[in-house]
Formats: sequence, C-alpha cells, structure tokens
Amino acid sequence: MTAPAGGTGEIYRIDWLPGTDVLHGTCHCGAEHAAQDPVEMWEWMLGHPEGHQPPERTP
Repeated sequence: MTAPAGGTGEIYRIDWLPGTDVLHGTCHCGAEHAAQDPVEMWEWMLGHPEGHQPPERTP
C-alpha cells in the first residue's frame, strides 16, 4: 500500500511479507520498520521523526 501524505510528495510504503503476519514499512525518509500490527505501523510512520533513523549514507 502506498499513500501520499497531504500532497507533499511524501510516499509511505507498507508491504506484507507473504507467509508471515509481518508488515514491512518504508518511510519517505528511507527509514524502515517491521510490525505485525497495522496500527503500530501507521503510528510509527506518521510519528515522524520519533523512531525514525534513516539509513546512514556513505560517500
């Protein structure tokens, strides 16, 4: 599922991992999170920047 946030061009992506009860979320900032509860996943995504640690970029 992908949902634009307020027309800002931010993309939040949630994928279901087949064969499991796990959801894998990717925030527009590049941070990733896994959870079994869809409410927990959306709270994490929309709670930006709390809990968000984008991947470190190496030059």
